[in-house]
Amino acid sequence: MSNHTPSIPVETPPVTPKNILVVYLTRTGNTEAVAKMIHDEVGGKLVELELETPYPENYQAHVDQVSDENTRNYLPPLKTEIDDIGDYDNVFIGSPTWGMQLPPPTKSFLDKYDLSGKTVIPFNTNGGYGVGSSFDDVNERCAGCNVLEGFSVQGGRERDGILFVMEGNKETEVRSQVHAWLERILK
Repeated sequence: MSNHTPSIPVETPPVTPKNILVVYLTRTGNTEAVAKMIHDEVGGKLVELELETPYPENYQAHVDQVSDENTRNYLPPLKTEIDDIGDYDNVFIGSPTWGMQLPPPTKSFLDKYDLSGKTVIPFNTNGGYGVGSSFDDVNERCAGCNVLEGFSVQGGRERDGILFVMEGNKETEVRSQVHAWLERILK
């Protein structure tokens, strides 16, 4: 006779607009556009992450500051407050790829709020280089969470002066991709 006790499956709460939080960080508007597409599909509360001290508008100054923060593992203080985090069972977390990593403000959010026991769903926009280590970082920072498959799409290429591109045919294409992704992960 085996001494192995089978694990009891943990039931994931159903995804309903009441228990969904869609949190996002955006610089050029692309991640915000994807966050709104997700929100249009699933509802819930939509929240933009804002810093107490915003990043410089100048692209190169911004890149230099983020690089320095990543090197020092600095987590910038957030202006955004979510008092009712316990009310949400499903948390979508969106950010651009900065320096092939999860941006420091998104790390600040994940450090500030205990998401244990929640379903976390990452999404990402990037300048063509992909997610880098972003989704791996979400998995590591969300120990005790049910982290679902993330969604990533190429947005603008700010270094080349191409900022917001989620419009026209691109918006229609991305909206369709978001819909298919949500259908797959939330079934």
